[in-house]
Amino acid sequence: MPAVSTPIIRTDKVRPSVSRKLFDEYDPHATAWDELFGRDGKPLSHCAVLVERLGNLLVPEFLTKRTSADMAFVNQGITFSVYSDRRGVEKIFPFDLIPRTIPAQEWVAIEKGLVQRITALNMFLHDVYHEQRVLKEGVVPADLALGSKGFRPEMIGFTPPGKQYIHICGTDLVRDAAGQFLVLEDNGRTPSGVSYVLENRAVMKKTFPQLFQDCRVRRVEDYPHRLREALSSVAPEGAGNPPCVVLLSPGPYNSAYFEHSFLARHMGVELVLGQDLFVHDDVVYLKTTQGPQKVDVIYRRLDDDFLDPETFRPDSLLGVPGLFRAYKAGNVTLANAVGTGVADDKAVYPYVEDMIRFYLSEEPILKNVPTYICAREDDKKYVLDHLNELVVKAVNESGGYGMLMGPSSTAAQRAEFKEKILNDPRNYIAQPVVTLSTCPTWIDDGPAPRHVDLRPYIISGKTSWVLPGGLTRTALVKGSLVVNSSQGGGSKDTWVMENGK
Repeated sequence: MPAVSTPIIRTDKVRPSVSRKLFDEYDPHATAWDELFGRDGKPLSHCAVLVERLGNLLVPEFLTKRTSADMAFVNQGITFSVYSDRRGVEKIFPFDLIPRTIPAQEWVAIEKGLVQRITALNMFLHDVYHEQRVLKEGVVPADLALGSKGFRPEMIGFTPPGKQYIHICGTDLVRDAAGQFLVLEDNGRTPSGVSYVLENRAVMKKTFPQLFQDCRVRRVEDYPHRLREALSSVAPEGAGNPPCVVLLSPGPYNSAYFEHSFLARHMGVELVLGQDLFVHDDVVYLKTTQGPQKVDVIYRRLDDDFLDPETFRPDSLLGVPGLFRAYKAGNVTLANAVGTGVADDKAVYPYVEDMIRFYLSEEPILKNVPTYICAREDDKKYVLDHLNELVVKAVNESGGYGMLMGPSSTAAQRAEFKEKILNDPRNYIAQPVVTLSTCPTWIDDGPAPRHVDLRPYIISGKTSWVLPGGLTRTALVKGSLVVNSSQGGGSKDTWVMENGK
């Protein structure tokens, strides 16, 4: 088993005043949008009840609740893994008790924008593996799409069951200084983090039970049921009633194994490793004590490369020999489909707005962050001349890795990235620094503004459904715009308010 770091309950560096209330000394960020307070320092109207109730807590009362919440995470083993940490693999996910809120009407627009976006991305994937109209008509450069590491030639001409490619998508949103939500990136391969959304909510409801009722917050607990329903709806023809759904994990050493086991348990499906499955006559079976059981849908948390050693990496011990044959024969649904990585390639991302116009004849509801593609000569020159101003990202990295934060970088780091871009321009994009919105976050001896982003989750089967809320990740270091848990970030519960709030 992985080494587990010793849980440490947080204590405060400065002894708080017994009589001080929670928000008495809160000072919003000078330029960023604050998720709870307006520019005038007053609570935003949709979260007035929340701010009033929390604001009436004395700091020692809040700290008592915070310690209780920490213990709940420790006792339930809510963890993630950091492979590079020498002190141990498993880490307790830092959780902040002050939630981030979104008003009902604003969420309606976000939801519509996300459904619009996932619809276009699914149409793009079908097109790029079939007629390739979007490439022939120059909407998306063919070299960028076909040259993507996520493009799988093996998928050309094949249509997955239900004609659905991205069944689960985590689209990262940020709010700029003007309060507008922008899409930072789409995660359409094996997006993680939803288990923390559900666990955060469970802990918050135990900590503030009356507050939820008074604030009328939308539920998130339906996610596992919705996911299983969506996956079952795109089971192949001849599937059982109900279809047999399993969750395929790389195993306990994977960084998201807690989530794999959590989701399997709450969906009521088997959590399996590659060795638990086998293929016979192009049909996938699960080994059970009662004999082989036909599998209809596999929610896989393995990357394409490791799925099937017969088709992809021959050295993979994690996958199932013959799985891709069974898939191409139409006998099993894989969620997400093989080859979806081309749709969340960071160099293809800048064209999603054009995809929406091309496939749906609609204007995008959610805009992208302006992006420079280093594979384009003019963009590359601009990026190299402005490395100290931009955020540079490797197109196939995630978790905050392979990234240069230009304004806070050293000359040596910029020189290193200049060399990387010159050697492989296709592998890099750059974006201007977005001043992410902030939310009050407990730091040392009181709440302080810390930057946040938001990852909503979109489930698509025969229809699409958006989890009302998502994973709010928060930077814990003053001024930092890096919110990833692997880079020291934490999380918050996300409250989408009911209508009228």
